[in-house]
Amino acid sequence: MDRKTEKILVTGATGLVGSRLLPRLVEAGYDCTALVRGGKSAPEGSKTLEGDLFDIPSLIKAVDGKTAIIHLAAVFRSEDTNLILKSNLEGTRNLIDAAKSHSPGVRFIMASTSHVYSPDTPNPGTEEDIVAPEHAYPASKVAAENVLRESGLNWSVLRFPFVYGDGDGHLQMLPKHVKAAGWHPAMKISTIHHRDLALAVKMALEGLMDRRIVNISDDGPTSLYQLLQLVGEKMDPSADPLENPWYLHSDASLARSLGFIPSIGTVYQAARENLL
Repeated sequence: MDRKTEKILVTGATGLVGSRLLPRLVEAGYDCTALVRGGKSAPEGSKTLEGDLFDIPSLIKAVDGKTAIIHLAAVFRSEDTNLILKSNLEGTRNLIDAAKSHSPGVRFIMASTSHVYSPDTPNPGTEEDIVAPEHAYPASKVAAENVLRESGLNWSVLRFPFVYGDGDGHLQMLPKHVKAAGWHPAMKISTIHHRDLALAVKMALEGLMDRRIVNISDDGPTSLYQLLQLVGEKMDPSADPLENPWYLHSDASLARSLGFIPSIGTVYQAARENLL
């Protein structure tokens, strides 16, 4: 990819991931346009286009002339399942339809999640595993993945685990969610730092992940007990059996085979380098 001639549309540019990814893409030399709701602005160095996933004229304008789309926009933590499904499935379908009609040669990169894998999976989640998520958010992502795969566009799907770093506060929010869910302290989850998430997206922009679903994660799944310790929180210890040892543990073998090597191997490295 010649970064000087590529024109990229980014949705969800003001969110936790997008606000940290977009500056890295701009710094790398990509010509980026952010689709944002009215009143919001994109990070410095990128263009801003007002609109949303249900404003069809804005989508048509947004995709026109673009060579790649990075679709990050999604509703995650909400009790409104209809809103989740509408935003993550129907909104994605609208964007795909606009691309098919007005920019059919575009490379469409969609962010997804390791939550799509079953809690009782017998192995770390792999891209070949059958997925049947029980909750609205991962279910909406699987449905959107399927629409994209059947679209005829040049697509890739990046399934991200727990994303952290760059002072985003995500790790600090984890104790509340862990305790509410009643998860076992020995449960390990895969993670990825924003810096390496950006690396994966750049590889996808270069075509290395075309027409693939790819798990993206670092080298060190870490226990919830340890993650909470990193942010100064305590979790009650337990010697009870761990019922679902592979839940939220991603197998990143495919990504490694494609050349994805994270620069931040574990959350402990991030902590040592003051990158949390």
